[in-house]
Amino acid sequence: MAKPNYAFEKRQRELAKKKKKEAKEQEKVARKTNPQPGEGDLPPAEGGPAGPDDAAAGGEGGSTGGA
Repeated sequence: MAKPNYAFEKRQRELAKKKKKEAKEQEKVARKTNPQPGEGDLPPAEGGPAGPDDAAAGGEGGSTGGA
């Protein structure tokens, strides 16, 4: 039976990681130079105006067992 060539397998994994990292860096640079509309323009919603409205609407219509 043949011996596994661990050095070759390790080198292949390292090359794959390097290739993936370079592709990610190129994508990052492309995003910086050509920002797409809608990507990161607005901050994520953190319970602004919709938060209290939703809580008030849920509180009024949700309770059925009082009177």
